[in-house]
Amino acid sequence: MFSDQSHEAPDIDLPELTVALEGDGTCIAEARHLAAGFLGRLHDEQGLPLPPQVLDATQLVVSELVTNARKYAPGPVMLDLHLAGDQVEVVVWDSEPALPVARTADPDRVGQHGLEIVLAITQDFEAQREPVGKRVTARIALSDDRGDVSERCFT
Repeated sequence: MFSDQSHEAPDIDLPELTVALEGDGTCIAEARHLAAGFLGRLHDEQGLPLPPQVLDATQLVVSELVTNARKYAPGPVMLDLHLAGDQVEVVVWDSEPALPVARTADPDRVGQHGLEIVLAITQDFEAQREPVGKRVTARIALSDDRGDVSERCFT
């Protein structure tokens, strides 16, 4: 499993990063840092223009998805980041087979807004069961077009 105390992104062949994160309290910050490093390398080494909102949205989505995996599933979390056309694709796998459920908006509810946030800022979202656990995929547009929210699916 990947653990890098210096928090530098590991050597990767762009445009993909796949890493196993320990299920401890440091994995959320590590995942955000890895996402920023991945996008920075896409920008620096591939010349990909990355608006600041793409970096912010990607780090937020990674943070929310890894937080949910850590909160609801025992064991490690797999994080995969890659460029898919004009989108950054964030894939998080965990060992819990139950699919996430977006709750209805409630401004008085404290907490449990992570999936609402992810759905609001991504272009596409899906969650599917795997032979072990589930895989959650969120796609963040490199432009401002987020697509039709009604097209997002849970399978």
